Amino acid sequence: MAKDNTIDEFLRQFFSLLPEDMRRFRAEIERNVRAALVAALKRMELVTREEFDVQAALLSRTRSVLNELEQKITELEKELEQRNHKHRGDAE
Repeated sequence: MAKDNTIDEFLRQFFSLLPEDMRRFRAEIERNVRAALVAALKRMELVTREEFDVQAALLSRTRSVLNELEQKITELEKELEQRNHKHRGDAE
């Protein structure tokens, strides 16, 4: 819906800039320009702001989980190192 409004606004501005003698071809020009714009936007694979925000929130949560896991791994590695060091000390 927003994409259609954006295209309509662009076309309105475009036609306001056309010379008067070209405006009689408006319907044909509008059809061709609209089709070209729609095709170009589809090729760009754009996402809506809502889709972007959802993905950004998901990425943020994923980063948070990753940070927690990295911290836990670091703690476990330290614990394992301490146990190995203690075990070596007992063996001597």
